[in-house]
Formats: sequence, structure tokens, C-alpha cells
Amino acid sequence: MAVSPRSPAGGASGAGKSINPVAAGVAPVTRFFSLLCGWWLLGYSLLVCADLIARRYLGVSLQGTDEIGGYTLAGLVAFGFAHTLVVRRHTRIDLFLSRLPAAPRAVAHVVAALAIAALAAFAASRGWAEMSDSIDFMSVSTSPLQVPLWIPQGVWFAGLALFAAVAVLLALHAASLLARGRVREVNAWYGPPTVDEEIAVETGKEALR
Repeated sequence: MAVSPRSPAGGASGAGKSINPVAAGVAPVTRFFSLLCGWWLLGYSLLVCADLIARRYLGVSLQGTDEIGGYTLAGLVAFGFAHTLVVRRHTRIDLFLSRLPAAPRAVAHVVAALAIAALAAFAASRGWAEMSDSIDFMSVSTSPLQVPLWIPQGVWFAGLALFAAVAVLLALHAASLLARGRVREVNAWYGPPTVDEEIAVETGKEALR
């Protein structure tokens, strides 16, 4: 079975040769939004270039470029959280985890997944509250653009909501695997990538599986 270089596949042995079904199911959605954000970033880069050229040669400035950049950063980061989690590229500090036996290591992975899910759900709830306040008070940005704040905040909230949904699905799946005693799958699918996996991904050799 071919696996893409950024596939949410597990480790190199046992269950790791198969694909996490939950991650594989949500990966097309998170990948779509990641690509959409990439195209938006490209468009924003062109806008910045146009602004620089206009300032240099025409003596005029496109209003709001910096403001749009702030909104762009918030939206890209929010949507990036979900895909980063799916492909297991979030930062994990592994000092003692790899030295633990398989069962305690699996418990630690599930606790980490539940903690990420709780954090993501909290962030999404606060994003919704912020957007709701802006709608209620009809808030606009204090800039020449006078952007209704619920618009960029809505994009920001959508990214956080996607992150929360993905994180909760993955955490529930990890917990269910642990409850059924499927320790190998938990460690392969929810632990940090091994050195061999990192090398395989970076060299593109993972696609040869």
C-alpha cells in the first residue's frame, strides 16, 4: 500500500505499517484547508510586493496591508494546528518517554492526546466568545479599513473549531484503543515519530512502503 510522504501513518513495526483510520479520514479535510491557507498566503505576498512597489515608485501606499497580515497570521496558525496534529508534526519533548515500557508509554500518549483535545476545545470556545462579542457590539477595527471584526475572528474561530474537532476525535480514538488493550497501535499512531520515520519522511522513502 502506498503511503504519501506526509501520511499520518504509524511507526515502522507492527501496527505502524498500517494507517491510523481516524487520522486518514480527517487528513483530506485538514490538507484542503492547509492548501487553501497556502494560496491565501501567496496572494498576500503578492499584495505586499505591490504595496512596496507602489510606495517606492508611485509614492502611494495600499492601506491596511499590515492589518491584513495580522488577520492572515491568525487564520493560518489556527488552521495549521489541525493538520500539524494529524500528521504528527507538533512538538513533543521526549526525555524519558522512549525509555518507558510499552504500556506506560501508551498511557502517556493518551494523556497527551486528551490534554491537547481539552486545550483545543477551550481555545475554540474562547474564539466563539470573542466573535460573538464583536457581532453583538458591531465592533470594527480602528484602522482605515474599518473591518467588521467578526469577519477575521470568524476565520480564526473556524480554524480553532477544526482543530478542536480533530483533536477530540483523535483523543477519543486513542483512549478507545487503550481501553481495548491495543497498546501497540497507541504507541505507533499517537507517539512522536521515530528518528527512522523522520528520515523516511524527509527523504520521501516512506512513499515506497
